[in-house]
Amino acid sequence: MAQFKVGLEIHTQLQTLYKLFSKSPNTSSVLSTAPNTTTSFFDVSLPGTQPLLNKECLLKTLKLASSLNCEIPSVSSFDRKHYFYGDQPLGYQITQHFHPIARNGRFTLLQKHNLKLDKDLIVRIQQLQLEQDTGRSIYHNINSNLSNIDFNRANIPLVEMVTMPDFENIEQVRAFLQNYIKLVQMLDVCSGDLETGAIRVDVNINVVGHQRVEIKNLPTISAIINAIKYEAKRQTQLVKTGQVPNDIETRGWNGKTTYHLRSKETNVDYRYVPDMELPNIKLNIDSLLPKIKETMPPSIAEQLNHLMDTYKLNTRDARILFNSPPLSLFFQSIYENVNPLHRNKVINWIVHEFLGALTKSEVVFSPDIITLESFTQLIDNVEAGNITKSNGKLLLLHLINNKEDQSRPILELAQEFDMLSSNTLDIDTLVSTVLSNNKKVVDEILQGKPKKINFLIGQCMRESGGNIQPSLFESKIKDCLKQK
Repeated sequence: MAQFKVGLEIHTQLQTLYKLFSKSPNTSSVLSTAPNTTTSFFDVSLPGTQPLLNKECLLKTLKLASSLNCEIPSVSSFDRKHYFYGDQPLGYQITQHFHPIARNGRFTLLQKHNLKLDKDLIVRIQQLQLEQDTGRSIYHNINSNLSNIDFNRANIPLVEMVTMPDFENIEQVRAFLQNYIKLVQMLDVCSGDLETGAIRVDVNINVVGHQRVEIKNLPTISAIINAIKYEAKRQTQLVKTGQVPNDIETRGWNGKTTYHLRSKETNVDYRYVPDMELPNIKLNIDSLLPKIKETMPPSIAEQLNHLMDTYKLNTRDARILFNSPPLSLFFQSIYENVNPLHRNKVINWIVHEFLGALTKSEVVFSPDIITLESFTQLIDNVEAGNITKSNGKLLLLHLINNKEDQSRPILELAQEFDMLSSNTLDIDTLVSTVLSNNKKVVDEILQGKPKKINFLIGQCMRESGGNIQPSLFESKIKDCLKQK
């Protein structure tokens, strides 16, 4: 496949109390809101109404711009982007075309923090602009040209971010989108939901040396990735056959293929003009930005580095904790309370055994699912050899589903269920019996298939009722095999 470049245009709905230029409530995150119930006179463009900038929208845009390391000018302004469509009652959209609120940013993706990246990547941000969203057309019949208009979304604040074409493969795009969504959630800027339209993404893609194609209507990360894959193959084939057009093209996505919407000749002339009803935004950058940065959490990279360095975690486990702050706090509490000799085992207990037990029990995580004391006792007793790992997993599942037993000492509970480790059983006799009953497996091990020993260990564990540590069986089996 030919080398291609990808750039993104991301529209992010801001989570604010009110809309961008009116006092209408911003209900973008409430899907059950009845149509046309959160609108003001300005939202539906009644004559004589005027816009008034919501400063909360400005503040959240500046937080995002600062986190993306953008240059923020002391003066920015609003413009009118003219087009006529049913869901745009003004006949124009208020946006920032000539003097946006931020430019020339960058977002760094480190390979060590992103499992599928083949190298570090710096994504250049061309600009951020603050603008109003449109209304929403509702088609009740897919074959009809008739639609109703819901103006609840009209004038909801948007930040449009335009990246440079710095992506060279789909894993870079995926990693950037995942990190961007986490960033806006972390900053309390946006809910981050693509499915509800809180974030909407357009893709610009071109085979190197040829005109770009813009793909619209991409509702999810999987749709974005699949559209890029399809379009890269389509453009590569066009290059091979010499059919690549010279004009910039806009295409849609129907879930399987991209399709033509319009070409450069039919692009709309938006006739941008400065908005004469809105004054310039004037900022004292030197005093304002330090105050904004004080309200922001540590960056994604800083938080991942803290988890990986402090607790010696790999990227995957650090990401799991980072993506769920309550789970991360839960892990840290367990880590601090277990025997220091067992701390390196805590992450496995949390992200594998504990989350796995929750899935089996069809229970959603919350910090009060199991008490801190009960869980730390369980980990310490299993890792000390008092309870086997297999029995420890069963006890964890029991504790999650029987909260009344979480107040009891773990050893008492294990004794009641006959789950205490026992080293008094005749291990020699038990191993000898298993070897005698599985001569074919023994021969395979002796002939160069050492992994088959795990089968014998499993048989020994079953015969012992899981009450002997598997490491004891492994050692005894190996001793016996050396004598053969």
